[in-house]
Amino acid sequence: MKKILALVIALALCLGCASAFAEKVGVSMPTQDLQRWVQDGENMQAELEKNGYEVKLTYAANVVATQIADLENMITDGCDVLVIASIDGGSLGTVLQSAADKGIKVIAYDRLIMKTPNVDYYATFDNYKVGQIQANFIIEKLDLENTDKVYRMEVFGGSPDDNNAYFFYNGAMDALKPYIDAGKLVIPSGEVEMEKVAILGWGTPDAQKRMDDLLAKQYSDGTFPDVVLSPNDSLAMGIANALEAAGCTAENWPIITGQDCDKANMKNILLGKQSMSVFKDTRTLAAQVVEMVNAILLGDEVPVNDEKTYDNEVKVVPSFLCEPVFADISNYKELLIDSGYYTVEEITPEEAPAA
Repeated sequence: MKKILALVIALALCLGCASAFAEKVGVSMPTQDLQRWVQDGENMQAELEKNGYEVKLTYAANVVATQIADLENMITDGCDVLVIASIDGGSLGTVLQSAADKGIKVIAYDRLIMKTPNVDYYATFDNYKVGQIQANFIIEKLDLENTDKVYRMEVFGGSPDDNNAYFFYNGAMDALKPYIDAGKLVIPSGEVEMEKVAILGWGTPDAQKRMDDLLAKQYSDGTFPDVVLSPNDSLAMGIANALEAAGCTAENWPIITGQDCDKANMKNILLGKQSMSVFKDTRTLAAQVVEMVNAILLGDEVPVNDEKTYDNEVKVVPSFLCEPVFADISNYKELLIDSGYYTVEEITPEEAPAA
């Protein structure tokens, strides 16, 4: 009986201490201010924990120094792999050298980490394709292939310290350039280059201010643009706020693109205040990262599908690109509700849709 009891106690102690020997994965997200990063972090943590890993999840409030301190703590804490969605892709060289010195592998998550050899893999969506999807939506909605009409467009770009912003911008502008060159799309402000249209930090208030300024300078006669190219939902929200404040109504509301399918923006789509949003299913990306983590820690070949595109100015980072799609009024139920991503209540607007 004593032997049996000793075995039971030993087993209990072993099970109880299992977590102490579980491999640790550090997950560093940039901010909790944007819904998408909260969902990314939560999905990642859930998927990694399902696979038996101990997870240290942090959010850095969009402060680079905080993210660096978070990563330093993860390294000290003995994390075996770091998954990082960077705030400023070029600011992590020193801390990632510390990770490399300890043999810690690094996966850049959705934002490429720049100017360091110490990023091992990159997991993201095809961000050039995101821009193409937004542009093709505009092309099809305005029937630009077949029309002789001239449409006014204004262009917004993402944060210049986020490498993805350039992929979104280039994907969209490459697809729209033939119609700009043909005079079917005109840009009254003349502001097209990324340096002029970028919104640092992806801030909704800053996008609203820029749209306010554009309306005051270029549309003071009471007209409005026909199209506003917005790379993501936080900017699209600011653009919509400015248009509404300026008296834009359903009759002259422009096409506005977006990305992330944030709850507030899906409500705007149902209200007719935004036209579409590119959907990057965080569940898909989280699952892919878990596959990569598993392969790293098991010493297996890490799954990648692009080894040519993502040059961080020091090396081409082996990458896995997931496929984005878009949601609009015609398909959001199937894409977001039926798949369980949102409930109906989460994206039902409180006000009535525009007539």
